[in-house]
Amino acid sequence: MFRAFQAENPEPETELESTNAYTLLVAVSLSAQATDKSVNLATRNLFPIADTPEKMLALGEEGLIPLIRSIGLYRSKAKHIIEMSRLLVENFNSQVPATREELLTLPGVGRKTANVILNVLYGQKTMPVDTHILRIAPRIGLAAGTTPETVEEELCRVIPDKYMKHAHHWLVLHGRYVCTARSPKCGECCIREICLKNL
Repeated sequence: MFRAFQAENPEPETELESTNAYTLLVAVSLSAQATDKSVNLATRNLFPIADTPEKMLALGEEGLIPLIRSIGLYRSKAKHIIEMSRLLVENFNSQVPATREELLTLPGVGRKTANVILNVLYGQKTMPVDTHILRIAPRIGLAAGTTPETVEEELCRVIPDKYMKHAHHWLVLHGRYVCTARSPKCGECCIREICLKNL
């Protein structure tokens, strides 16, 4: 399965736009229960103004809200981002931490966000489970779990180590563009011969 994904897309990347480690953290935090497309539309106006924790704090919650109003849950996300920026300045010398434990101390950062940061920024072999992965992992026969935690655990157990760096990107992109919820494009699927749905 992962040989097929790799052959089709050797170096998959996140579709969230960012300019540095901090803006990636902000973008991933904003993407909870929102599409990458809607986040990118907002951050194209936000990041030229606030691409460091200090600049975000200067912008403040009231300055941030109008810029992210198009994203779901924008009020609570604005509150989290301002508080997260304050803690980055106070506790981490304005740097994005490189451990899950430290990342999870930041407001608005859950396990999935922490895993994305550890994988994309620091090259760690983590498995962020979003709605796409939670939906397709059982469908294609990779993991039978029903919660992000059980699916993450199972995927980390079954996916060969050499594919873990890109595994979550391959699965997210597959779920987003090929193995869609309502009408999966099985005719275009690179794993159709071995997918559980088709066996």
